[in-house]
Amino acid sequence: MDKEVSANYLWWRKENVKKKYSLLSLAIVALFLTISLSTIRSEETQLLCFACEDGGVVDKTPCEAFTVKIAFKNTGKCEGTWSINIAFEGEAWTWSGTPQTLTLKPCKTKTLTWNGTVPCDAPINSVARLIVYYNDSFAALNWWVHIISGAELTITSSTVE
Repeated sequence: MDKEVSANYLWWRKENVKKKYSLLSLAIVALFLTISLSTIRSEETQLLCFACEDGGVVDKTPCEAFTVKIAFKNTGKCEGTWSINIAFEGEAWTWSGTPQTLTLKPCKTKTLTWNGTVPCDAPINSVARLIVYYNDSFAALNWWVHIISGAELTITSSTVE
């Protein structure tokens, strides 16, 4: 009987150890998955924030005002001066800002601002892309203005007789 009790005890102990290792393994896998998913989520959030700051589509109506702010940095080794202008360019409409002169020392940053108005004859559903012109170069930024209708239809009453 003692041998039987000892054998049962050893079997129970082996099974208990197996269960402990199984639970430990499961906990490690769950921890790994949690950390992996939280890292992916934080990277997605960073990408979304990056997209919000450096591009997107802005809905505007014809004749509506807008403001463009662009930060510039001199990444060179000496002071520089640039003539800078912006434009929204599309197939159906364009708008051009007023040129500005920018002088920056090395590693310095400055934000320039342009205020404008969407042309009143800009067709509904047309788009135009923001282009930055500086000296003899240009850069097409990932900002777009999408023209929407300023009219909104609302049903105020109805009858059926």
